[in-house]
Amino acid sequence: MPLSPLAVHDTAQDLLACVCATLDDFVLRADDYPGCPTCRRCVVPGAPAWDSCADACTGETGGQLTVNLARLYGSTNFPAEDTQPQGVRGCALPQFTVVELVVTLLRCAPGPTPQGCPPSCEELEAAARTLHIDAVGLYTAITCCFAQSGGGRRGRKYVLGRQQPIGPEGLCVGIEQRVTVALPGCGCPEEVHEP
Repeated sequence: MPLSPLAVHDTAQDLLACVCATLDDFVLRADDYPGCPTCRRCVVPGAPAWDSCADACTGETGGQLTVNLARLYGSTNFPAEDTQPQGVRGCALPQFTVVELVVTLLRCAPGPTPQGCPPSCEELEAAARTLHIDAVGLYTAITCCFAQSGGGRRGRKYVLGRQQPIGPEGLCVGIEQRVTVALPGCGCPEEVHEP
């Protein structure tokens, strides 16, 4: 079966939907947690621009959630990347077509006061608390929701990659989570026409 032209984008959309659903569920389980950003949540081309940590719709600390493609490659032994030359005739298919996606969740970071004083420990702790809930939310979204969203009875074949805090930079701080996913189908057309 050939790889669908929308395989990467649909997978990224599924990941975004799972993260949002999980973060919104966490609103009910953690007081004063902002949940999924209401306005700035999207699949983006390339690395995300840190456009807005505050919610552009409300001006509140909703944040920005993005999913982007890091790389696409063939694999005979998932998730290892094939490094051997491919055949030049016909369509020598790897066993898996693999995509690495990056989820980035940004929130407002406390900054200095108008008088130039650093943020208070209470402000820093509140931002750290949100960051920690976000970290658990991304992990939970991938291991619970996204893992089951790929169809088939066994769900998606994936590897949960590195998660790390990013920032603070420009009054933004956040979490970046990588996930490597085996896509359904192969990368070649159904028919190969020889010259």
